[in-house]
Amino acid sequence: MRSQRISQAFTITTAAAAAALLLTACGGGDPQAEPTTSASNSGSATSAPASASASPTPSAPATTAPATSAPATTPAATALCKASGLVAETDPSGGGAAGSVYMKLNLTNTGTEPCLLKGYAGVSLTADAAGDPIGAAAARDVTTPETEVLLAPGETGTAVLRYVQAGNFPDCAQVRAGGYRVYPPEDTASLFLPDPTNACSNAGINLLSIGAFQPS
Repeated sequence: MRSQRISQAFTITTAAAAAALLLTACGGGDPQAEPTTSASNSGSATSAPASASASPTPSAPATTAPATSAPATTPAATALCKASGLVAETDPSGGGAAGSVYMKLNLTNTGTEPCLLKGYAGVSLTADAAGDPIGAAAARDVTTPETEVLLAPGETGTAVLRYVQAGNFPDCAQVRAGGYRVYPPEDTASLFLPDPTNACSNAGINLLSIGAFQPS
């Protein structure tokens, strides 16, 4: 009986030793090894998170162009003086010499707006306001330069008018003139200045000369 117990104890001891050896063989590997990273559901390794996308470059603020103001209104050019807005007169205070008479031909603005005189008047002797010119028209005396003469309402521009006595010309076919016909510069209408005087009907004899208008 006792020998049977010893035999069973030996058998148990032997089985325990065998089990210990088996456990030692199966436990080779580092028990502290880290578990491997599990794969993603798609089967590929988990990739590093994508870097944050760069912030979009802020666009430059819209530049509003400064409002362009409308150009200042340029006043219309001053109109030339016309016969309809002028009154003419002569001033004989210029005196005379060697059979000539120098006088001032004055044109006064009778309108309500300024006007411009520039250059020479057309002047001739005539029988009356409706008559034809007698003899030659006035020649231009260019010794005085042209200038722009701005006439406000009521202001006057003046030019030197010279008349040579008809009796100075032996071949003059004298006739009586009723006065002077005056055309303002660049105008086709005229003014009549009554001033009875002798004229030469000869077209080749020039009794008159006129200077450029100047401020009075």
